[in-house]
Amino acid sequence: MDVKIGVQNAARELTVDVDQAQEQVVTAFRDALASDDGVLVLADQRGGVLAVPAAKIAYLEFGSEGLRKVGFGA
Repeated sequence: MDVKIGVQNAARELTVDVDQAQEQVVTAFRDALASDDGVLVLADQRGGVLAVPAAKIAYLEFGSEGLRKVGFGA
């Protein structure tokens, strides 16, 4: 699933493709917000890790969970 993360005072949003369900990402975000210096950490499908200070996150936007079609036949 694609997750777009809006960061305060940043011109561009961050996009990460995760294997987690939407509820799991929201729970991780709530847990990070509960701490004074919490960090939202998400692992993407390619093995990379994204860490964002929870206090700086403006919004989370969830995209589709389906497969992306690439090429001329899409």
